[in-house]
Amino acid sequence: MYTLAFPDGRKQDYAEPMSGFELAASISKSLAKKAVALKIGGRLRDLSTRLDQDSEIEIVTRDSAEGLELIRHDCAHVMAEAVQDLFPGTQVTIGPVIENGFYYDFAREEPFRLEDLEQIEQRMREIVKRDEALVREVWDRDEAIAWFKDRGEAYKAELIEGLPAGEDVSIYRQGDWLDLCRGPHLPSTGKVGTAFKLLKLAGAYWRGDSRNPMLQRIYGTAWLNDKDLRLYLHRLEEAEKRDHRRLGREMDLFHFQEEGPGSVFWHHKGWTLFQELIGYMRRKQNAAGYIEVNSPDMMDKSLWEASGHWEKFGENMYTTMTPDEREFALKPMNCPGHVQIFKNGLKSYRELPMKIAEFGKVHRYEPSGALHGLMRVRHFTQDDAHIFCSNEQITEECVIVNDLILSIYRDFGFEDVRIKFSDRPEKRVGSDEVWDRSEAALKHAVEVAGCDYELNPGEGAFYGPKLEYVLRDAIGRDWQCGTLQVDLNLPGRLGAFYIGTEGDKHVPVMLHRAMFGSLERFTGILIEHHAGRLPVWLAPVQVVVATIISEADDYARQVAEALGRAGIRAELDLRNEKINYKVREHSLAKVPALFVAGRREAEENTISVRRLGEKHQKVLALDEAVAAIVEEATPPDMRA
Repeated sequence: MYTLAFPDGRKQDYAEPMSGFELAASISKSLAKKAVALKIGGRLRDLSTRLDQDSEIEIVTRDSAEGLELIRHDCAHVMAEAVQDLFPGTQVTIGPVIENGFYYDFAREEPFRLEDLEQIEQRMREIVKRDEALVREVWDRDEAIAWFKDRGEAYKAELIEGLPAGEDVSIYRQGDWLDLCRGPHLPSTGKVGTAFKLLKLAGAYWRGDSRNPMLQRIYGTAWLNDKDLRLYLHRLEEAEKRDHRRLGREMDLFHFQEEGPGSVFWHHKGWTLFQELIGYMRRKQNAAGYIEVNSPDMMDKSLWEASGHWEKFGENMYTTMTPDEREFALKPMNCPGHVQIFKNGLKSYRELPMKIAEFGKVHRYEPSGALHGLMRVRHFTQDDAHIFCSNEQITEECVIVNDLILSIYRDFGFEDVRIKFSDRPEKRVGSDEVWDRSEAALKHAVEVAGCDYELNPGEGAFYGPKLEYVLRDAIGRDWQCGTLQVDLNLPGRLGAFYIGTEGDKHVPVMLHRAMFGSLERFTGILIEHHAGRLPVWLAPVQVVVATIISEADDYARQVAEALGRAGIRAELDLRNEKINYKVREHSLAKVPALFVAGRREAEENTISVRRLGEKHQKVLALDEAVAAIVEEATPPDMRA
């Protein structure tokens, strides 16, 4: 006799052992049809797993989040079988599930071609149609090594050799084909369905090490049904149109080059946009009581050792040794520098909360393969701030920061914002008692703010728990931007204190806060969210004044001067080109408004206004046109 406890709180006694499938069938036929796996004590297991002892049990269906992950996992296996069927001699290496899909790395002398993907897909559909059972086998480690080596599967043999001696090896078989895998898997290949698509080819080093052989990676996506697949493929098409790297070229904003990998070469127009973001944030911070500072880009190793960064983050830091044999590091974060500023001079409880902000340049090593335009760089700017406060002030200050962050996102057109609560990571500093207090304080604050949140276990910073603010963009993608962290560790480690009401010393609480996060990344997100059609107040060039005939040149100059006096970023286009050519060129550059001047406009002191994306133009009095664009060009925080 054994007892199974179900998620709804129900408990049921069973006399005979049974499989997960038999359990599902005993509950209902429809559940047996939808079931694809089990959760036993929270751990995902094959549906064929034998049940014979007391357990917390959950039946996983195909249409659940776990079911979708299994579909993608098995799709990678089906793809690997298809590749080896079609291209004998190809070695399979590693093929994990990733966000929205999967990939598998292959070792093959001849490169795959894009045309091969369609052929591989067709063979995958044949394998799915055969509905082969996925069966787990446990092999002896040494026998498994010998088996894979005999078949020329050197990479699989190497993976098994990395396992401890004497450990059994988990193998999954689908028909005559098998693969090394921990599992779990769907009951059969038929459960994968046909809502999958192979997307692209890429190169990848074995185990991510550039000293190892280069492999060929095939990426794919898989979904519960054809509708979800179509929606995702449409989103990919939209994402390609909105790619900030392409738009950055068309709008003349920035570029990257090999001499500065992961660092942005900002052009004048891009730097104008960047400075508008900083100006907006500076105004918001000043109004909220922050003082702006600037800390050194490079500091001695000893400071980073004291803060804990050297131990917990050292592999991502850039270091240098000076001729006098002192070791320095470029700062990956601004926090230790801000503690030094707080420590300079005696602080009283009357000065708390003390809010220190900086647009600090930070440097973090990212592998070359991870770099991606503005979204993932090695050198970036944080709108970083640290609030030094007492324990009693934590809740109030966290609520203020939370409200400020959400109001800022609304100003940039992001209404759909989710909050994740990230608790203690495996690699951390400080005692469990301190972490208990930090996590409790942050949870209480977000609850007082009246915000919903979801748990993100183990993803806190090494010094404290954090809230992560995730923005959903115009095509449904999620971007993690702002953060708020409660830190009861770092100030004490670096010797910070303030004088309390009784004249005694107290270690301050340190709230870490970023709202854009990385300004470079936020710029990329903005460009893609708006498909390059930035709001007028953010556009690097807000108006282009273009002429139809050369006789209108002097009037066009007067128009540009009027716009300039009104604070509008305007450019002149007096080239001897047809107006349709000028319209196309400035539309490609995503200029919000084109003021067109011809003989009639010059005579009547009017202007023809053509807005980006609109086919028709309006003729307005010049003063009226300037006033209208000025209203749109006013930043949201400066509007009445």
